[in-house]
Amino acid sequence: MSRVSDVIDVVRADGNLPVHRWLPASGGGPGVLVLQEIFGVSPYIEQRCADLADAGYVVLAPELYFRQGRMTFDESSPSYLQEGIGASQRLNWEQTTADASATLDALRAASEVTGKVAILGFCFGGGLGFQVAAHNPPDALVAYYGSAIPSLLELAPKIDCPSLHHWGLADSFFPPAVVEQVHEALSGSAGEVEFHTYEGADHAFDNTHPMFFHPQASALAWTRTLDFLARSLA
Repeated sequence: MSRVSDVIDVVRADGNLPVHRWLPASGGGPGVLVLQEIFGVSPYIEQRCADLADAGYVVLAPELYFRQGRMTFDESSPSYLQEGIGASQRLNWEQTTADASATLDALRAASEVTGKVAILGFCFGGGLGFQVAAHNPPDALVAYYGSAIPSLLELAPKIDCPSLHHWGLADSFFPPAVVEQVHEALSGSAGEVEFHTYEGADHAFDNTHPMFFHPQASALAWTRTLDFLARSLA
């Protein structure tokens, strides 16, 4: 089983960015940078990071809301979704991209990382990871329903690493026509692209909150993700 370390810091010009780190039982291996949804490094994100460490990866997950203070969201609140959206909208996109990119650099430099590195982003983090990958290429990119990707399609030709994309076809925010537009644009990526869609799955279908969760889509997408990472980071 994996173990989680104390939070480490990545130094930024205006303060220290707290970064959660998970290590595999072996103590080292390839690296995965996990980029959060709008709900921060939530228990769901922590579980996915632990899952990756159990699969043999060194995992870093930065607290991208650190300038707003330690952000926690009450999953039982009627305003849960609105609070997450509001917090994400208060972020400076370019500054947050730079924070994520600096964490990727820290992952590469970590003594525990003995191989290649990937970015894995969920929702907000999927779009953020896409932008980071266009400017600071990892060895692989996984984006779950990357919410900013439809507005970043001009970056597709700059993605020169293998990438894997998951989208639900019942997405409340992005109808199938938009999902297909993303698929077509990604065909212009320099790197190999895998693109999967899931019937009946809404946005954030991997999140275990009852508002979002689609168990069948989640399980299939995670199997595909682990297979992709194993192939891409070998």
